[in-house]
Amino acid sequence: MNQTIERGFQRGLTLVELLIAMALGLVLVLAATVLLLSTRASYVALDQLEVTEETGRYASEAIARAIRQAGFEYRDADQIWFSSSADLSPNVLGMDGMTLKKNDAALTSATVRDAVNGSDILALRFFGDAKGNETGAILNCAGLAVPAATPQSDPEGMRGWSIFYVAKDSSGEPELRCKYQTKNGWNADAIARGVESFQVLYGVDTTGDSAPDRFMNADGIDVLDQGLALYGNNALERLNDLKRKTFWKRVRTIRFAMLVRGSELARNDATNHTYHLFGEAYSAAHATHDKGVRISEQEFPSMTRNRVRKLFSQTIQLRNDAMGSET
Repeated sequence: MNQTIERGFQRGLTLVELLIAMALGLVLVLAATVLLLSTRASYVALDQLEVTEETGRYASEAIARAIRQAGFEYRDADQIWFSSSADLSPNVLGMDGMTLKKNDAALTSATVRDAVNGSDILALRFFGDAKGNETGAILNCAGLAVPAATPQSDPEGMRGWSIFYVAKDSSGEPELRCKYQTKNGWNADAIARGVESFQVLYGVDTTGDSAPDRFMNADGIDVLDQGLALYGNNALERLNDLKRKTFWKRVRTIRFAMLVRGSELARNDATNHTYHLFGEAYSAAHATHDKGVRISEQEFPSMTRNRVRKLFSQTIQLRNDAMGSET
């Protein structure tokens, strides 16, 4: 029997077909890569926006809580309590365009050299209520209970401190810090990273009607104090007269604003935005001598311009009499 054997032939791809297939594959890979990068960019942008929101809200709440506590007087029916007299220093103090060193006492190390974008200092004082076991409801900005004053103590020295200022960490990142006093000295902790500018205005009662008439910065209040007529036979007596008359004791409200940035590059738009921390009208009138209330992204280092940024601001009315309950 004759058998017919058919021999099959295996056919491969021509060079042209191979090139076309490779090109289509590369297009698909490129499309997938673009989609992946776009998705990641969207995720990073949303994540940085959330981080910035959380940071700004937390810092704003910490500052607002401390402002409401300024001038607090401890009153306990079971023991003698101290009240603020006219001879005590103000419960609210501020400095424009300055920063601090963490371990120096109170405001003694204030300097303009390292102030981040003209950021301000806000210092708040209050009496504590902590008992011998060091527990109490009145806390400083670090969350530590402030001891209650006793009849034998110096009321000036026994008042607690909550001081807010901006400085750079070891990597150069700006951060809002809380400075406070402990039994062993002074310290400061970071409470919010990425704060590029911290600005404060004070609503001052200049007419004696217990209502704020003008909002001004710390330098403006100091100028008003320089115009006061002070009496006394020596410098100490005139200093005590200043404590009684200072316009810092006429502060009725505090308005603060912060520009907060994210920690990563997350924008691909034009970096030419200008931020007005207290509005364009205030910037137009005061930005030349109140540094930090108007900031352009072009002023930032190029490596940080494409970060997410957001403004936060609040106006808080003081709950306790800035003049003291004995006045």
